[in-house]
Amino acid sequence: MFVDMFVYIGFCFNRVTAAGVPMSDLLKRGTGVAVWNQIAQSLEARIASGALARGTRLPTEAELAEQFGVNRHTVRRALSDLAAKGMVKASRGRGTFVARAAITYPISGRTRFSEIISAQSRQPGGRLIGYAETPADAKLAARLGVKPDTPLYELETLRVVDGQPALVATLYFVRDHVPEVISDYAETGSVSEALARAGFTDYRRKTSTIWAEAVSVQDAKLLKVALHTPVLVVESINVDAGGTPLQYSVTRFAGESVQLTVESD
Repeated sequence: MFVDMFVYIGFCFNRVTAAGVPMSDLLKRGTGVAVWNQIAQSLEARIASGALARGTRLPTEAELAEQFGVNRHTVRRALSDLAAKGMVKASRGRGTFVARAAITYPISGRTRFSEIISAQSRQPGGRLIGYAETPADAKLAARLGVKPDTPLYELETLRVVDGQPALVATLYFVRDHVPEVISDYAETGSVSEALARAGFTDYRRKTSTIWAEAVSVQDAKLLKVALHTPVLVVESINVDAGGTPLQYSVTRFAGESVQLTVESD
Protein backbone atom coordinates (compact mmCIF):
# COMPACT_ATOMS: atom_id res chain seq x y z
CA MET A 1 0.00 0.00 0.00
CA PHE A 2 1.31 3.44 -0.91
CA VAL A 3 1.87 5.44 2.25
CA ASP A 4 0.27 8.88 2.37
CA MET A 5 3.22 11.23 2.70
CA PHE A 6 1.11 14.26 3.63
CA VAL A 7 1.57 15.16 7.29
CA TYR A 8 -0.10 17.82 9.32
CA ILE A 9 2.51 20.23 10.65
CA GLY A 10 0.28 23.25 11.19
CA PHE A 11 1.73 26.70 11.76
CA CYS A 12 4.90 27.49 13.68
CA PHE A 13 2.52 29.56 15.80
CA ASN A 14 -1.03 28.97 16.95
CA ARG A 15 -2.75 32.07 18.23
CA VAL A 16 0.35 34.25 18.36
CA THR A 17 3.21 34.85 15.95
CA ALA A 18 6.78 33.85 16.70
CA ALA A 19 7.23 37.37 18.08
CA GLY A 20 4.35 36.88 20.52
CA VAL A 21 1.90 39.08 18.63
CA PRO A 22 -1.70 37.76 18.53
CA MET A 23 -2.58 36.77 14.99
CA SER A 24 -5.80 38.73 15.21
CA ASP A 25 -3.71 41.87 15.76
CA LEU A 26 -2.17 41.39 12.30
CA LEU A 27 -5.50 42.33 10.77
CA LYS A 28 -5.96 46.03 10.07
CA ARG A 29 -9.61 46.98 9.98
CA GLY A 30 -10.76 50.24 8.40
CA THR A 31 -7.86 50.31 5.90
CA GLY A 32 -9.99 49.62 2.85
CA VAL A 33 -8.56 46.08 2.48
CA ALA A 34 -11.13 43.41 3.26
CA VAL A 35 -10.33 41.21 6.26
CA TRP A 36 -10.59 38.03 4.16
CA ASN A 37 -8.07 39.51 1.73
CA GLN A 38 -5.66 40.27 4.57
CA ILE A 39 -5.92 36.68 5.78
CA ALA A 40 -5.32 35.41 2.26
CA GLN A 41 -2.28 37.68 1.94
CA SER A 42 -0.92 36.47 5.27
CA LEU A 43 -1.23 32.82 4.28
CA GLU A 44 0.11 33.50 0.80
CA ALA A 45 3.19 35.20 2.26
CA ARG A 46 3.87 32.20 4.47
CA ILE A 47 3.53 29.84 1.51
CA ALA A 48 5.86 31.97 -0.62
CA SER A 49 8.47 32.12 2.15
CA GLY A 50 8.40 28.35 2.65
CA ALA A 51 7.10 28.63 6.20
CA LEU A 52 4.17 26.56 4.95
CA ALA A 53 5.73 23.82 2.85
CA ARG A 54 4.20 22.31 -0.26
CA GLY A 55 1.87 19.47 0.73
CA THR A 56 1.28 20.80 4.25
CA ARG A 57 -2.25 20.41 5.57
CA LEU A 58 -3.65 23.68 6.88
CA PRO A 59 -5.59 24.00 10.13
CA THR A 60 -9.35 23.64 9.77
CA GLU A 61 -11.58 26.60 8.97
CA ALA A 62 -12.68 26.66 12.61
CA GLU A 63 -9.09 26.70 13.84
CA LEU A 64 -8.09 29.47 11.45
CA ALA A 65 -11.15 31.48 12.41
CA GLU A 66 -10.18 31.23 16.07
CA GLN A 67 -6.55 32.11 15.37
CA PHE A 68 -7.43 35.21 13.35
CA GLY A 69 -10.42 36.17 15.50
CA VAL A 70 -12.91 36.09 12.62
CA ASN A 71 -15.86 33.96 11.55
CA ARG A 72 -15.57 30.86 9.39
CA HIS A 73 -17.20 32.56 6.41
CA THR A 74 -14.34 35.07 6.30
CA VAL A 75 -11.76 32.28 6.43
CA ARG A 76 -13.62 30.35 3.73
CA ARG A 77 -13.50 33.40 1.44
CA ALA A 78 -9.72 33.70 2.00
CA LEU A 79 -9.15 30.01 1.23
CA SER A 80 -11.32 30.24 -1.88
CA ASP A 81 -9.15 33.10 -3.13
CA LEU A 82 -5.99 31.04 -2.56
CA ALA A 83 -7.55 28.03 -4.26
CA ALA A 84 -8.42 30.15 -7.30
CA LYS A 85 -4.75 31.16 -7.49
CA GLY A 86 -3.70 27.52 -7.31
CA MET A 87 -1.91 27.97 -3.98
CA VAL A 88 -4.07 25.61 -1.90
CA LYS A 89 -6.17 22.60 -2.72
CA ALA A 90 -9.14 21.20 -0.80
CA SER A 91 -9.51 17.43 -0.60
CA ARG A 92 -12.88 16.14 0.59
CA GLY A 93 -12.55 14.32 3.87
CA ARG A 94 -8.86 15.18 4.24
CA GLY A 95 -8.68 18.97 4.55
CA THR A 96 -7.02 21.82 2.70
CA PHE A 97 -3.39 21.49 1.62
CA VAL A 98 -0.75 23.84 0.30
CA ALA A 99 -0.66 22.94 -3.41
CA ARG A 100 2.39 21.19 -4.73
CA ALA A 101 4.39 22.96 -7.40
CA ALA A 102 3.36 21.77 -10.85
CA ILE A 103 5.71 19.46 -12.71
CA THR A 104 6.79 20.63 -16.15
CA TYR A 105 6.79 17.51 -18.31
CA PRO A 106 8.04 17.85 -21.91
CA ILE A 107 6.80 15.38 -24.52
CA SER A 108 9.45 14.91 -27.18
CA GLY A 109 11.34 12.27 -29.12
CA ARG A 110 13.33 11.60 -25.99
CA THR A 111 10.98 11.54 -23.01
CA ARG A 112 12.61 10.06 -19.90
CA PHE A 113 10.78 10.40 -16.59
CA SER A 114 13.81 10.27 -14.29
CA GLU A 115 15.81 12.73 -16.39
CA ILE A 116 12.91 15.17 -16.61
CA ILE A 117 12.23 15.18 -12.88
CA SER A 118 15.89 15.27 -11.83
CA ALA A 119 16.47 18.27 -14.12
CA GLN A 120 13.91 20.19 -12.02
CA SER A 121 15.90 19.46 -8.82
CA ARG A 122 13.23 17.05 -7.65
CA GLN A 123 13.47 13.40 -6.67
CA PRO A 124 11.98 10.83 -9.08
CA GLY A 125 10.88 7.37 -8.04
CA GLY A 126 8.81 4.48 -9.25
CA ARG A 127 7.50 1.08 -8.35
CA LEU A 128 5.79 -1.85 -9.99
CA ILE A 129 2.23 -2.26 -8.74
CA GLY A 130 1.08 -5.06 -11.02
CA TYR A 131 2.04 -7.20 -14.00
CA ALA A 132 0.68 -9.92 -16.26
CA GLU A 133 1.42 -11.86 -19.42
CA THR A 134 -1.29 -11.26 -21.99
CA PRO A 135 -1.88 -12.07 -25.68
CA ALA A 136 -1.97 -9.08 -28.00
CA ASP A 137 -5.49 -8.14 -29.04
CA ALA A 138 -6.09 -6.36 -32.35
CA LYS A 139 -5.36 -2.88 -30.91
CA LEU A 140 -2.18 -3.87 -29.08
CA ALA A 141 -0.95 -5.87 -32.06
CA ALA A 142 -1.38 -2.81 -34.30
CA ARG A 143 0.39 -0.52 -31.83
CA LEU A 144 3.36 -2.86 -31.40
CA GLY A 145 3.54 -4.08 -34.98
CA VAL A 146 3.05 -7.76 -34.15
CA LYS A 147 0.52 -10.45 -34.98
CA PRO A 148 -2.58 -10.88 -32.79
CA ASP A 149 -2.04 -13.26 -29.87
CA THR A 150 1.68 -12.47 -29.70
CA PRO A 151 2.69 -12.83 -26.01
CA LEU A 152 3.08 -9.46 -24.30
CA TYR A 153 4.09 -8.32 -20.85
CA GLU A 154 1.75 -5.78 -19.24
CA LEU A 155 3.17 -3.69 -16.39
CA GLU A 156 1.25 -1.30 -14.14
CA THR A 157 3.54 1.28 -12.59
CA LEU A 158 3.29 4.22 -10.22
CA ARG A 159 5.78 7.08 -10.59
CA VAL A 160 6.37 9.57 -7.80
CA VAL A 161 8.00 12.98 -7.45
CA ASP A 162 9.47 13.88 -4.06
CA GLY A 163 7.62 10.90 -2.65
CA GLN A 164 4.23 12.06 -3.97
CA PRO A 165 2.27 10.21 -6.69
CA ALA A 166 2.50 11.91 -10.08
CA LEU A 167 1.39 9.39 -12.67
CA VAL A 168 0.14 5.86 -13.23
CA ALA A 169 1.17 4.05 -16.41
CA THR A 170 0.19 0.82 -18.13
CA LEU A 171 3.11 -0.41 -20.23
CA TYR A 172 3.13 -3.15 -22.87
CA PHE A 173 6.22 -4.91 -24.21
CA VAL A 174 6.67 -7.83 -26.60
CA ARG A 175 7.70 -10.65 -24.28
CA ASP A 176 10.42 -12.09 -26.51
CA HIS A 177 12.06 -8.67 -27.00
CA VAL A 178 12.50 -7.98 -23.27
CA PRO A 179 12.09 -11.30 -21.42
CA GLU A 180 13.30 -9.93 -18.06
CA VAL A 181 11.55 -6.55 -18.14
CA ILE A 182 9.29 -7.31 -15.18
CA SER A 183 12.07 -8.21 -12.75
CA ASP A 184 14.39 -5.53 -14.15
CA TYR A 185 11.79 -2.79 -13.69
CA ALA A 186 10.87 -4.07 -10.24
CA GLU A 187 14.53 -3.82 -9.25
CA THR A 188 15.42 -0.48 -10.84
CA GLY A 189 12.10 1.42 -10.96
CA SER A 190 13.20 2.74 -14.36
CA VAL A 191 12.00 1.81 -17.84
CA SER A 192 15.23 3.10 -19.39
CA GLU A 193 17.32 0.91 -17.09
CA ALA A 194 15.15 -2.13 -17.74
CA LEU A 195 15.39 -1.66 -21.51
CA ALA A 196 19.14 -1.07 -21.34
CA ARG A 197 19.56 -4.41 -19.60
CA ALA A 198 17.78 -6.00 -22.56
CA GLY A 199 20.24 -4.35 -24.95
CA PHE A 200 18.11 -1.36 -25.94
CA THR A 201 20.38 1.45 -24.81
CA ASP A 202 18.57 4.05 -26.86
CA TYR A 203 15.01 4.48 -27.99
CA ARG A 204 12.78 7.35 -29.04
CA ARG A 205 9.19 8.43 -28.84
CA LYS A 206 7.47 7.89 -32.19
CA THR A 207 3.96 9.12 -31.37
CA SER A 208 2.09 10.72 -28.48
CA THR A 209 -1.66 11.23 -28.29
CA ILE A 210 -3.01 13.37 -25.44
CA TRP A 211 -6.51 13.76 -24.02
CA ALA A 212 -8.27 14.42 -20.71
CA GLU A 213 -10.75 12.23 -18.87
CA ALA A 214 -12.18 11.72 -15.39
CA VAL A 215 -9.97 9.66 -13.11
CA SER A 216 -10.93 6.03 -12.48
CA VAL A 217 -11.61 4.71 -8.99
CA GLN A 218 -8.37 2.74 -8.95
CA ASP A 219 -6.23 5.61 -10.26
CA ALA A 220 -7.85 8.05 -7.82
CA LYS A 221 -6.59 5.90 -4.94
CA LEU A 222 -3.10 5.61 -6.41
CA LEU A 223 -2.80 9.30 -7.29
CA LYS A 224 -4.42 10.43 -4.03
CA VAL A 225 -6.99 12.60 -5.79
CA ALA A 226 -10.76 12.90 -5.53
CA LEU A 227 -13.06 10.99 -7.85
CA HIS A 228 -14.01 12.87 -11.03
CA THR A 229 -10.72 14.80 -10.88
CA PRO A 230 -9.45 15.23 -14.45
CA VAL A 231 -6.35 13.34 -15.47
CA LEU A 232 -4.22 13.94 -18.55
CA VAL A 233 -3.78 10.77 -20.56
CA VAL A 234 -0.81 10.27 -22.88
CA GLU A 235 -0.88 7.28 -25.22
CA SER A 236 2.59 6.73 -26.66
CA ILE A 237 4.70 4.37 -28.74
CA ASN A 238 8.46 4.11 -28.29
CA VAL A 239 10.63 2.54 -30.99
CA ASP A 240 14.18 1.19 -31.05
CA ALA A 241 17.04 2.58 -33.13
CA GLY A 242 15.75 0.74 -36.19
CA GLY A 243 12.20 2.06 -35.84
CA THR A 244 10.66 -1.18 -34.54
CA PRO A 245 7.96 -0.60 -31.87
CA LEU A 246 9.43 -1.42 -28.49
CA GLN A 247 6.90 -0.17 -25.95
CA TYR A 248 3.28 0.96 -25.94
CA SER A 249 2.11 2.98 -22.94
CA VAL A 250 -1.02 4.62 -21.58
CA THR A 251 0.00 7.12 -18.90
CA ARG A 252 -2.38 8.99 -16.59
CA PHE A 253 -1.04 12.19 -15.03
CA ALA A 254 -2.62 13.94 -12.05
CA GLY A 255 -3.97 16.85 -14.07
CA GLU A 256 -3.63 19.52 -11.38
CA SER A 257 0.04 18.81 -10.69
CA VAL A 258 1.56 18.58 -14.17
CA GLN A 259 2.04 20.82 -17.18
CA LEU A 260 2.63 18.91 -20.41
CA THR A 261 4.77 20.63 -23.00
CA VAL A 262 4.97 19.23 -26.53
CA GLU A 263 8.40 19.86 -28.03
CA SER A 264 9.38 19.70 -31.70
CA ASP A 265 12.42 17.56 -32.45
